[in-house]
Amino acid sequence: MAEQSDVFGVELRRLRTAAGLSLAVLAQQVHYSKGYLGKIETGFKQPGVDLARRCDAVLGAGGRLAALVDQPAPASPLAAVAADGDGEVWVMSMAPDGSSWMVPMPRREAIATGAASLLGLTLGAPRAASASAAHDGTLTAFRSLFSEVRKLGQTTSPSVVLPMVTVHTHTLRGMANGAPTPVREQLLGLAARYSEYAGWMAQEAGDDRAAMWWTRNAVEMGAAAGDTEMATYSLIRQALITLYRDDAAGTVDLAQQAQAAPGTSPRVQGLAALREAQGHALACDYDNCRRALDRAAILLARADTADGMTMGSASVSGADLISLVEAWCLHDLGQSRQAADVFDRQLSLVPDSAHRTHARFGARRALAYASAGDIDHASALTAKVLDAADLVDSATVRQDLRQLARLLGRERRQASVSEVYPRLNAALRSQLH
Repeated sequence: MAEQSDVFGVELRRLRTAAGLSLAVLAQQVHYSKGYLGKIETGFKQPGVDLARRCDAVLGAGGRLAALVDQPAPASPLAAVAADGDGEVWVMSMAPDGSSWMVPMPRREAIATGAASLLGLTLGAPRAASASAAHDGTLTAFRSLFSEVRKLGQTTSPSVVLPMVTVHTHTLRGMANGAPTPVREQLLGLAARYSEYAGWMAQEAGDDRAAMWWTRNAVEMGAAAGDTEMATYSLIRQALITLYRDDAAGTVDLAQQAQAAPGTSPRVQGLAALREAQGHALACDYDNCRRALDRAAILLARADTADGMTMGSASVSGADLISLVEAWCLHDLGQSRQAADVFDRQLSLVPDSAHRTHARFGARRALAYASAGDIDHASALTAKVLDAADLVDSATVRQDLRQLARLLGRERRQASVSEVYPRLNAALRSQLH
């Protein structure tokens, strides 16, 4: 680690000198103290990835400094999905106080122990749908329910949404068993969408293993329904997991695989290009990030969204998804002031009821302002984000809040920070219990 610090410090000093910047000027531009940067350059302090990215942006280093910062090797999201020869099922239980939880269990063990008896109730399998199911309002009702569940996911915790999605997925899959082929495919296709959304909610709950299990099941049902795009979209889901693990190379690789898959629609290709852009931004690769954003804009302009069955996290209400992702990327590229301006414009278009969107992108906006040195405004935005975050209980938002706590923690003497910091800290501590 000491050797890594020395190499980083030497390269930082070389780039700073070549750019004609004094230590004081660089410190002012990256919003770190001159003394702290001095210790970084002399190898007495370990560099962090946040500082490395800011220095990369100011010095035009194209990610070279970020690449010198040691980070834990990311685990593969696919490796987190255990599967023995008999497969795996997830068993949901509910306590008398209404809280619920899900645990993985080998299929053979679930059968041997009678998993349904954990609830003291056996519901059996739903009856197969008749040919009239497609015409008697059954499918229409479940599609309408899916829309309502997604709205609920914007306003409340995954612990509220997941049990509902689980039941709906189970019901649709059971109805599909033995149903005539056209009806079966429609039911399985809809079940796949429910299962994919369960994967997103599981990730929001902080359970990457469950997220990939639900996504894997969505792929299987989608394939049975003739929906090959679900398998492609699963790569985008995996790429979101690697993104939050700060694995830039893994994110880019998965997103590029999704774009290269044969028969992929412009919409899914466009969403994959957006994820690729985020991966390039994480690596401080401005040029490739810009190219991916431009490609996404072209693809999504050609996309057909007539069915309204948007998958996972790939939609925002009112705002432009491409612009929000662009702002996300600008922040990671060290252009935080520009990012903040875009976030301001776009989040003003999002309905107040879309709490998850406000929490997710609002946390990034507060980070952008804090990184740009506008601590007072960042503190005010943090208070608003905490209001939304308390409602939606998002693990991905908490990851950004932890980074925000580190940034604001350096400015705790400021009145605006001292007012919000205890609440921010308390919100993060409460999730440890």
